[in-house]
Amino acid sequence: MTSSSETSRLSGRPAWAFDRRIFLNGMRDGVPIALGYFAVSFSLGIAARNAGLTPLQGFFASLLNNASAGEYAAFTLIAANATLFQVALITLIANARYLLMSCALAQRFAPGTPFFHRLIIAYDVTDELFGITISRPGCLNPFYTYGAILLAAPAWAFGTAFGIMAGNALPLRAVSALSVALYGMFLAIIIPPARKNKVVAVLIVISFALSFFGSYVPGISALSDGTRTILLTVLISAAAAILFPVKNTQEEESEHES
Repeated sequence: MTSSSETSRLSGRPAWAFDRRIFLNGMRDGVPIALGYFAVSFSLGIAARNAGLTPLQGFFASLLNNASAGEYAAFTLIAANATLFQVALITLIANARYLLMSCALAQRFAPGTPFFHRLIIAYDVTDELFGITISRPGCLNPFYTYGAILLAAPAWAFGTAFGIMAGNALPLRAVSALSVALYGMFLAIIIPPARKNKVVAVLIVISFALSFFGSYVPGISALSDGTRTILLTVLISAAAAILFPVKNTQEEESEHES
């Protein structure tokens, strides 16, 4: 398969130039992502509805923050009457991994790529979109990612809005039943990395335990739910980074060879 950089070189166009075929390939690969996003964000809309958001507010919240874990944490804090600073801080912490993904994608742009292409792609760096983009051979043609974003981002935003509307229209018992889907979404977030890494699995159990005991320990229990969540997130992630640093690929390969 000819890479986008090779195609651009043969045609005399820069690697970031619009290519209809590449754009349509991005849309094609974005279809299953969009369908999955709609289903997950519909469940997320139930959490947004419980936090008191309107469908329009939920739509823009998801349109501007394409991250299930970050949004779920933010909606949880909003429901707990947390401050704007607490919501912004937990969202930044929960979405910090996207900074690393953005750095990785930045290395794939062809020299001379206009800055606005980098800025637009940085808007919607998610696990799935990062995966299909970084796997492309050669230099990154931004219009491939644009094609995927064109379907994925609206599906995520509309799914949240429809979830809120469904929560407002359905009886209280039905909304409570649909809220079970939130636990399914939460499990879908934590189970895959826990199965791949035993350290992550142990840390998840520890976080559950500390969150439970934190509600009863004198002093800590007096803090708001939002403050406790932020403190536990920072402390557990910092301890894990210090005690169990992630090894790079070369170190892992050398250990396997030895």
